Amino acid sequence: MTFRATSRVLLFDQDDRTLLFLQYGKSRDVPPRWITPGGGIDPGEDHDQAAIRELQEETGLALASIAPAFHRGDFDPDQRWHPYETGHWAWYAVRVDRFDPVKDGWTESELADVVEWRWFAVDELDDTEYEYEPVELPGLLRQALTTLES
Repeated sequence: MTFRATSRVLLFDQDDRTLLFLQYGKSRDVPPRWITPGGGIDPGEDHDQAAIRELQEETGLALASIAPAFHRGDFDPDQRWHPYETGHWAWYAVRVDRFDPVKDGWTESELADVVEWRWFAVDELDDTEYEYEPVELPGLLRQALTTLES
């Protein structure tokens, strides 16, 4: 069975909107979905290091450190978008001033597969024509916001 450990980051602006990317998965046989910044852990990295690296690569935002993950767990990847069968993730929440992501650190596949990006309010997710991943994203967003307010 194939496994992937990932770090996902919820960036919130001053209006509690979060940055999402509309991105294709393993193929274009299914529509793209909205996802958060983040990705797989490289050899020798821990979840915190991967979160910081992925943020810089995918958005251009350079952080020296990151607050502890607010959620960790195993998950079953949606096979429409992923080639791996099991996973473990750590979720982070970061408050930032709204900015436009830069593509300087994007991989070739990200350059080809990212359709657009947008800052979303939690309640706007149900009004988009595309799905979001994971399906529990609205709950994770609400949970993350409570950690930022405390």
